Amino acid sequence: MSKAVNAARPASHQMSREERKVLAGTLVGTTIEWYDFFIYAQAAGVVLGPLFLAPVAQESPGLAQIIAFATIGISFLFRPLGAIVAGHLGDRLGRKKMLVFTLILMGASTSLIGVLPTYAQIGVLAPVLLIFLRILQGFSAGGEWGGAALMSVEHAPAHRRGFFGAFPQIGVPIGMILATATLWVLTTSMGPAFNEWGWRIPFLFSIVLIVVGYLIRRAVEESPVFKQLQQRHKESSAPLGQLFRWNWRQVILTAVIFIANNAAGYLLIAYFATYAVGVLKMDRPSVLLATTLASFGWLAFTLWGGIVSDRLGRVRTFQIGYAFLALWAVPMWFLIDTRNVVWYFVALFVMTFGLGLSYGPQSALYAEMFPAKVRYSGVSIGYALGAILGGAFAPMIAEVLMNAFRASWTIGLYIAIAAVISLIGVSLVRETKGVDLHVAEAHAEYVKEHPEAAR
Repeated sequence: MSKAVNAARPASHQMSREERKVLAGTLVGTTIEWYDFFIYAQAAGVVLGPLFLAPVAQESPGLAQIIAFATIGISFLFRPLGAIVAGHLGDRLGRKKMLVFTLILMGASTSLIGVLPTYAQIGVLAPVLLIFLRILQGFSAGGEWGGAALMSVEHAPAHRRGFFGAFPQIGVPIGMILATATLWVLTTSMGPAFNEWGWRIPFLFSIVLIVVGYLIRRAVEESPVFKQLQQRHKESSAPLGQLFRWNWRQVILTAVIFIANNAAGYLLIAYFATYAVGVLKMDRPSVLLATTLASFGWLAFTLWGGIVSDRLGRVRTFQIGYAFLALWAVPMWFLIDTRNVVWYFVALFVMTFGLGLSYGPQSALYAEMFPAKVRYSGVSIGYALGAILGGAFAPMIAEVLMNAFRASWTIGLYIAIAAVISLIGVSLVRETKGVDLHVAEAHAEYVKEHPEAAR
C-alpha cells in the first residue's frame, strides 16, 4: 500500500495555502506551549526555591533546589491524564478543538504563576498553589503534543511527513530560545530586581503569546484523516479500550523511544545553566546567552532530522541520533567543567546534533505506528509516559548525582545509559516510512493479526 501511495505522489510538491497554515499553527502553538513550560523550568533553577520554599532554602539551599526541580517533575505525572482526556476527545471530536483547548489552559496556568504570592506573603499556601498550577501545565502539555504532531503529519504528503512533522518539534527549541532569551534580557537589564519581582514578567508575557496562538490555530482546518474517519462513521465506540487491547506494544515502545531525548532535553532546558552558575560560579548572563545560542543547533538539527528521515527512514535516523548522544554524553562534561563559556557553548551545541536527529522524526514515526482510530490517544499517551520516565525528574536526578558523587561525568553516564535504552527501543520498531495513514490501521500485519479491529 505504501509503495502505491509513494508512486502516486509527484516528484515535487507545491505546498498549498492550507498546508502552510497547518505548519504555522502547529509551530506557533507548540512554541508558545513550550515557552510557558521552559520559563517555569528555568525559573525553578534560579528563583522559585528561595521565594516559595523559604524555610527549606534557609536551612538547606541544596535541598530547596532539589525540591524546586522536583516541582518540574510533578507536572509530568499528570501528563498521561491530559493525554488520555485530550487523546480520547481528539479521536472522537477532532484534533483542532483539543489544540485550542490545551493552548488556552497552558497559557492561563502560566500567567497565573506570574501573579502568585510568595511564601513570605501567604505562607505554605504559596507552594501549594504553585504545584496546582504546575499540575494544570502538565495536564495541558500532555494533550498538546499529540494534537500538533497529528495535525502536521496527517496534512502532509506521504514523502514529506518527516519534514512536516518536524514543525511541531522545532517549536520546542524555539520555545526554549524565546524563554532563555527573555530571561537573559531581564537578568542583564534588571540586576537584583529580577529575583525580587522581575521574574514575574516572562510568565505574564504568556498572555500576549496565547492570543496570537489562538488566532492562528483557529484558522487551521481539521485533519483530513479525521475528516475521512467521520465520513466513514467507523470511529470506535471505545477507542481507549481498543488502544490498550490491541496497541499496548506500540504505546510501550513510543514511551521507551522518548526517554533519552526527553531526559537530555530537560537537562539542556533546566539543569546546565543552573549547574554552570550555581556550581561553577560562571556569569549568569553569559551562560544564558550561550544556552540560547546552543539552542539554535537544536532547532536546526531537529528540522534536518525530519528531512533526513524522509530519505533514510525514521528508525535509522533515530538510531544515528541516539548513538551519537550516548557517545557524547560523558565527554561533554569535561568541556563544561573548564568554566569557559565558549567550551560550555560547544558542549551543548554538539549535544544538540544527537537531540535533533532523535527528535525531528518523532511526529512522523509515532503517527505511522498507530491505527487512525486511536492515533491521537496512542501518540499522546506514549509521549506522556516517555516524558515521565525521561525528563520528569532528570534535573532532580542530576542534582542528586552531583550531591552524592561530586562528579559531573556521572550525569553524563546517566544520559548515556538512557540513550542506549531508547536506542534499543527504536531498533525494535519496523520501519514505518510511507505507510498509508488514511486506512483504518497503519500496518497491514496488524489487520491480518486482528481483523476484528478493522471492522
